[in-house]
Amino acid sequence: MSTSLAMAGRALTAREPAGPLTGGKLLLAALAIGLGNFLVVLDTSIANVSVSTISGALGVSSTQGTWVITSYAVAEAITVPLTGWLANRFGVQRVFLTCYLAFAALSVFCGLSGSLGMLVLGRVLLGFVGGPIMPLSQLLLLRVFPPEKATLGTVLWAMTTLVGPIAGPILGGIICDNMTWNDIFFLPAAVALLGGSLAWFMLKGQPDPRAPATIDKVGFALLVIWVSAFQIMLDEGRNLDWFAAAEIRWLAVIAAIGFAAFLIWESTEENPVVDLRVFRHRGFTAAALTFAVGFGAFFASIVVIPLWLQQNMGYTATWSGISTGFMGVLAIVCSPLVGGAVNRFDPRMIVSVGLLGLGAISAWRMGFNQDVTFWQMALPTLLTGPFMVMLFIPVTGIAMASVEPHEQASAAGLSNFMRTMGGAIGTSLVQTSWTNSARFNQAELAGAMANGQQAIDNFVSGGFTQNGATSTLTSIVEGQSVMLATLDVFGAVALCFGFAALLIWLAPKPQGPIDTSGGH
Repeated sequence: MSTSLAMAGRALTAREPAGPLTGGKLLLAALAIGLGNFLVVLDTSIANVSVSTISGALGVSSTQGTWVITSYAVAEAITVPLTGWLANRFGVQRVFLTCYLAFAALSVFCGLSGSLGMLVLGRVLLGFVGGPIMPLSQLLLLRVFPPEKATLGTVLWAMTTLVGPIAGPILGGIICDNMTWNDIFFLPAAVALLGGSLAWFMLKGQPDPRAPATIDKVGFALLVIWVSAFQIMLDEGRNLDWFAAAEIRWLAVIAAIGFAAFLIWESTEENPVVDLRVFRHRGFTAAALTFAVGFGAFFASIVVIPLWLQQNMGYTATWSGISTGFMGVLAIVCSPLVGGAVNRFDPRMIVSVGLLGLGAISAWRMGFNQDVTFWQMALPTLLTGPFMVMLFIPVTGIAMASVEPHEQASAAGLSNFMRTMGGAIGTSLVQTSWTNSARFNQAELAGAMANGQQAIDNFVSGGFTQNGATSTLTSIVEGQSVMLATLDVFGAVALCFGFAALLIWLAPKPQGPIDTSGGH
């Protein structure tokens, strides 16, 4: 990500670790490292289906409750660029384990929160320690696996990255329906404590070199300004009617100026906090953009489906989470197969087919109606799994293999940053378009209803009161308008997947199998 992060990557790839892990120790270490990444990604979505419950418990509105999600996402996006400086200053392994165990402690702090302010503070701190875990887990997995098995490290990292957002709504729903909202944070805390302790024990004694490191204070300050303004604009825009509100216009101006100043400064700074030079590699640029667009579309779909099921189809938080969780079944089964295929076939083709498959499934969902059954929804969700894996594993391999070995850490950090921002943008846009489309469809349906009064009269003659008949008809129209809006979202998501399937072809064809350890 930064020059200092690149130095950390150079230290990882250049040295020969004493006493490499093998057998059961290697497996346990890899699982503990991957679990850390899983928990961080899980926390981006576990509160999605729980905002209403948390808001009610703390006595705030659902709009205010969304800060539980926003605060974590902003802090996580901001802290990723600091990973290189921290890794060089204190050591990759030390930073990873410290953040891992701090994640457990801060999760407990969140669970003990008695007010929204305390909870948001806890989520900000949780995002700060969670951000470095993502790129460092990717690097450590490549570090513990020998070069000939580096693909296994990439597969494990990709699996934890894609299963996390899926498991979040399921676990959040089950906990909210059967336990208290506090347990959303207490349970991950226990798992983080176990995983962090296991990782510390397995990695104990492994070399963890440090190097002199400087931090680009100006660049980091500009990053904080534009990312914070942009993320708050995205999250609050849908609540404040976007640019009709002065606050959103000011946030947009601050984000735009901050981003421009950030690009200019980072392009001329000797030790930038974000090393933009990795974009000179066409393969990395194409892979990172493909990952950002594809993940944004994917995350948008797993946000809107639970919302639709809970608000309009009568599903509980548990069942709405389970409805999206089916995609994890075949994803886990197919991950090793896709990992092996990456070394035998053109990875660009695998990525493109995966994205087109995801687009086809979104198009399939456009045939849904309000009578759709659980299992009719579950089938396309189940088939999503293999196509997700075909995106996540090869696109990560292409990005990492397209850069120089000493740039591997920079590539990992920047790719994670772009993926995080892609998910944030996709979430905001899909929720806004879903709401606006439902409103538009409702107006259109009401205007086209020539026999509305006759329908009300029929309800009254069937035993309804006048008010009851009006409310029933209004509910039917609202339900249909939301259903149409959901189909519109599925169509837009399908188009985004199709666009991402074209983007990957901007990458040059890899010469031979992808070397996910960082070589060409």
